[in-house]
Amino acid sequence: MEQVVYVVDDDRGMLDSTVWLLESVGLKALPFTSGRAFLEVCDPQLNACVLLDVRMPGMGGLGVQEAMRARQIDLPVIFVSAHADVPIVVRAFKAGAHDFIEKPYNEQLLLDSVQQALGRLGERRSSLRRHGELQERLAGLTARERDVLEPLVQGYTNREIAERLSISVKTVDLYRARVMKRMQAERHADLVGIGIAAGLADPLNLR
Repeated sequence: MEQVVYVVDDDRGMLDSTVWLLESVGLKALPFTSGRAFLEVCDPQLNACVLLDVRMPGMGGLGVQEAMRARQIDLPVIFVSAHADVPIVVRAFKAGAHDFIEKPYNEQLLLDSVQQALGRLGERRSSLRRHGELQERLAGLTARERDVLEPLVQGYTNREIAERLSISVKTVDLYRARVMKRMQAERHADLVGIGIAAGLADPLNLR
């Protein structure tokens, strides 16, 4: 997927030079001279991050960040400012900013921060996608398969599970095989990992 950087800065000279820098390393840069113009067209589904100036006429960078949260636009934000006083920096990071870079910025520092932000976004989305797929597999289990899965990932033996559920060990073996297949687990250790990821077991309290 194409990597995009939204660049929001009311200083036209700074905006143009930042766009040129990003495009020189193969990134697609979309320039905006106001926060409102950016918010009107921002696509939260893109593989993107936002380079955001703090002080702009009308809506400043922190206001844009707040509006992004309100609209559930979960893209990494890198603030760029010539006025990096401590309260502003603290507020930006508390609101979830990825980075805060002072103007005039070091070009390599900016590029490194952008690449890191895009990389983390990809990792986070991949993790959410895996979690969604895991929940789908869990939802596809029957009630009895779920009854067998939970004690399995908690460390109970087949015999203990059979006694708990008042069924034969052979029946537990059958359900265990079906659960392993449905959850796409090759080994019991894989199943335990899946169970922990799904919140079915506490890794500190396994038997």
